[in-house]
Amino acid sequence: MAMKIRLARGGTKKRPHYAIVATDSRMPRDGRFIEKLGTYNPLLPKDSEDRVRMNIDAVKAWLDKGAKPTDRVARMLEAAGVIEKTARANPNKGAPGKAAQERAEQKAAKAAAAAEAAAAPAEEAPAEEAPAEQTAE
Repeated sequence: MAMKIRLARGGTKKRPHYAIVATDSRMPRDGRFIEKLGTYNPLLPKDSEDRVRMNIDAVKAWLDKGAKPTDRVARMLEAAGVIEKTARANPNKGAPGKAAQERAEQKAAKAAAAAEAAAAPAEEAPAEEAPAEQTAE
């Protein structure tokens, strides 16, 4: 039997509340589970103690038995210090898209052109002032 530690959704429409459960991987998401290991309430602030509540001893016992946590549950366990942090499957997900990269390049080009324009008159200005000073003498 392939065991999973995953989230089972509860709550009403647009007001989710999740139970962290140990279940057979063949069961439906909100279906039958073997043991409830904790709760997760995404509506609470991230620094709230009640946002994620887990029975750490029970979670460790299920991990020792071979249960695999889902990605979201694994992140919660990493934050709690139960398991080691692992590399994610898609490291490029946070990279900007093609259009955003083009906009960034255009913005950088405009900034470089403005910097050159600002530097060029500063270099010419002392040269113009020198002849004016000589005529004043």
